[in-house]
Amino acid sequence: MSMLSAFGRVAVLMGGRSAEREISLKSGHMILGALRKKGVDAHAFDPREQGLEQLLAQKFDRAFIALHGRFGEDGTVQGALEYLGIPYTGSGVMASALAMDKWRTKLIWLASGIPTPRYALLDAATDHTALAAALGLPLIVKPSREGSSIGVSKVTSVEKIDAAFELARECDDVVVAEQFIEGMELTAGIFGDEPLPLVRIEAPQGNYDYQNKYFGNATKYHCPCGLPRAQEQAIQQQALAAFRLLGCSGWGRLDLMLDGGAKPWFLEVNTIPGMTDHSLVPMAARARGMAFEDLVLGILESAHVG
Repeated sequence: MSMLSAFGRVAVLMGGRSAEREISLKSGHMILGALRKKGVDAHAFDPREQGLEQLLAQKFDRAFIALHGRFGEDGTVQGALEYLGIPYTGSGVMASALAMDKWRTKLIWLASGIPTPRYALLDAATDHTALAAALGLPLIVKPSREGSSIGVSKVTSVEKIDAAFELARECDDVVVAEQFIEGMELTAGIFGDEPLPLVRIEAPQGNYDYQNKYFGNATKYHCPCGLPRAQEQAIQQQALAAFRLLGCSGWGRLDLMLDGGAKPWFLEVNTIPGMTDHSLVPMAARARGMAFEDLVLGILESAHVG
């Protein structure tokens, strides 16, 4: 059976209305190119430009979701596609919504024994001195439901907490202050039911922000990550367990820190990770011997409804 007949007409959902629109377009076009290279009848579809009901009107058979952030990674599009009966890639409605919410992700992980940094919810009435005493300095302030490090600040003094809070609150009305973990920055990709090789991130001054993630060339990536094999395998299995606890499936990426005592601390899950030329899941897949086109095709094969 040819790829054209196997998958039918495929919509690559990209762009959208979130703060991560620019990155979504980059990811989407790379996915689109890979699918077409494999002979799939794939087409770009931007939900900001046309309603999702057009997926039915244009007779699409399945959807590859390349929407990052809100209105794409948070369960909203997944729910709409289930209502329309169109198979889609990645995690389902509940898992997508939970993983997008860093606060509720932490609640589930903490209840289940997954190590994640200590935190507090931050609002206009928070005592900043008490917060710094509880979590220590520096600390991280971030919106609970945003991605790509948008609205995130590393705070080094009590006096800077208020500005960090205001920046995060522009993105979300739920703001999380989190203990800063000093150590090695790692990311664990998941493909199907298997963890991919870990990627070690070496960002300038340890600042893996929006610019260094997607547009700069100063960040260094190491895959293999350099850890002893047994230690890497243990972290991979813990990452897979953390992924499954939220109900995630298909593919994704977990971000974590390895402290000086070699303990992993899980930060968040990305259920629709970036697929740009700077992205980490394709890098990890390559280290396992999987070409980008094969990775994309494999994700499309896992498309489901509900």
